Amino acid sequence: MSYLMIIGGLVLLFLGGEALVRGSVGVARRLGLSELVIGLTLVGFGTSVPELVTSLRAVSQDAAGMSVGNVAGSNVANILLVLGVAALIHPIVTHPRALARDFSVMVGVTLLFAWLVYADLFTQPIGIGLVVLLVGYMIGSLMLDHGGGGEAAVMHAEEGELIETPDPLPIAVLLALGGIAGVVFGARILVTGSIDVAAQFGVSETLIGLTIVAFGTSLPELATAGISAMRGKSDVALGTVLGSNIFNILGIIGVTAIVHPFSLYDGGPGLAGSGFNIGDAIAGATNNVGLSWTDISTLILSIFLVFLFAFTGKRIARSEGAIMLAGYLLYMGFLFNIIPTPFTS
Repeated sequence: MSYLMIIGGLVLLFLGGEALVRGSVGVARRLGLSELVIGLTLVGFGTSVPELVTSLRAVSQDAAGMSVGNVAGSNVANILLVLGVAALIHPIVTHPRALARDFSVMVGVTLLFAWLVYADLFTQPIGIGLVVLLVGYMIGSLMLDHGGGGEAAVMHAEEGELIETPDPLPIAVLLALGGIAGVVFGARILVTGSIDVAAQFGVSETLIGLTIVAFGTSLPELATAGISAMRGKSDVALGTVLGSNIFNILGIIGVTAIVHPFSLYDGGPGLAGSGFNIGDAIAGATNNVGLSWTDISTLILSIFLVFLFAFTGKRIARSEGAIMLAGYLLYMGFLFNIIPTPFTS
């Protein structure tokens, strides 16, 4: 029964997320919002709604590890899996100037996320700060793109244009509402089934969050990036991933910490109570929910690969996409102990 709940939850999250994005974009268009605004806000936020609802549900069921694992795993999957598959479909020709701002922000918030995990500072004030940063990023991006235009504005507008929506407003509203219901119910049964499976096999809830849950909640990004690549809008695929990763950290971790502050360590939130230091991390130690230095370093390494391929070479070739996809499979091998991690004996 638990397996059926996981499968059903993943299907509902994917279908619900797709319906929510299409419905909300349809409503936005009927209200006269520009494609630039839609691309910068609704597309990035909409594809991250499955992660958000799943993380909130996990924390409410005392599964903080699944929540944080979902964010870390989703961001790794977005880069290595989503971009890897998109590049295999069609080489991703990039425009570094258009992507520079979002890439820089993603690097910054990823390092911030790594520090929050180390410091165990998932408190309500921190959550508020993260959401404020997200709002500031969105407002700043809109002002810069509207004021100066340029390649970044074109890319974000194309993100919105790629979303096909129903014309009648009532259908768009119903589609959005149905998507919300699908995501909420899908997250509920996915988290419940995942907790049961974790207990049954004696593995951590974080492992389930890093793998099954992260894969499932990254399906909307995979679908969007795949469509972008097939239509020759390859830089849009990369832009969508960068925006989604920013939303995942600032929005999901921020909202989750506001609604339900949580701790990854026995000592409670804060550096003084964590009992976790960088030396222990490099030695392969984990906090009490099982998030290891391997997980954080994989996330950082994936960003380095994007920089190496997309920004220095100005494209992600099929061969490089294959390397990224192989990296994701290698990481899965580490997580399931099929391959020994480089930080453990």
